[in-house]
Amino acid sequence: MARPVALVTGASSGLGETFARALAKRGFDLILVARREEKLRALAAALPVDSEIIVADLATDEGVAAAERAIVACDRLEVLVNNAGFGTVGRFWIAEEAGQEAMHRVHVLATVKLTHAALRGMVARGKGGVINVSSVAAFGQNQGNVSYCATKAWMNSFTLGLDAELKGVGSKVRVQALCPGFTETDFHGTLFHTSASAGRAGVAPFLWLKANDVVEASLGALENGRGPIVVPDWKYKIAVLALKLLPGALTRGVRPGNDKRV
Repeated sequence: MARPVALVTGASSGLGETFARALAKRGFDLILVARREEKLRALAAALPVDSEIIVADLATDEGVAAAERAIVACDRLEVLVNNAGFGTVGRFWIAEEAGQEAMHRVHVLATVKLTHAALRGMVARGKGGVINVSSVAAFGQNQGNVSYCATKAWMNSFTLGLDAELKGVGSKVRVQALCPGFTETDFHGTLFHTSASAGRAGVAPFLWLKANDVVEASLGALENGRGPIVVPDWKYKIAVLALKLLPGALTRGVRPGNDKRV
């Protein structure tokens, strides 16, 4: 029998690469989407399954369209992982508008389009799952990361709504918003334009999660019907609960009005 297929965006490194490796071990053929062709080819060559690569920037219409076409053409697609994403640092009105727009395009518009394409086929076939890689940042706000927190909060809300609709029609298709905390990938190094290890400076070591542990928590929850919001690790479960109970001013990180930091 032909193997099921999983499509992973942002697959060239970090959680995306980890998802690809974990899904390959589970017997999925893969469609790997990212901007960096060399890294995609190296990953595809290292995996013990059939792997198609799509070099695409999901901040562009052309990039999203390429990934959409692959989804529509694949009648074996059983998992979509909307993992592509990035962050910026700086107050919203100071940060470059292009970066803010690109973040919304990747986190929101690409997620909408790819999820819509995937669910049409999955619901018709009666099986499958979509994982939207969100963040614990979705449960609050942080000065200097307004768009990141807002787009991840949207992702959670979008996933909850989809879950309600799917359950409302008795579909077996599952959706999940994965909300990890600090995770050992190159994300923070890229964010601060430094090495991965330097990007972790200032955060207590015990707060860092292993990428493999995050991915296994996600896939385990999807396979066992848990969700739709998945927060790996007890520390972050407690943190999310606290954020839900704190006054709004605290979850938004409101500081005194004489704060001059930019």
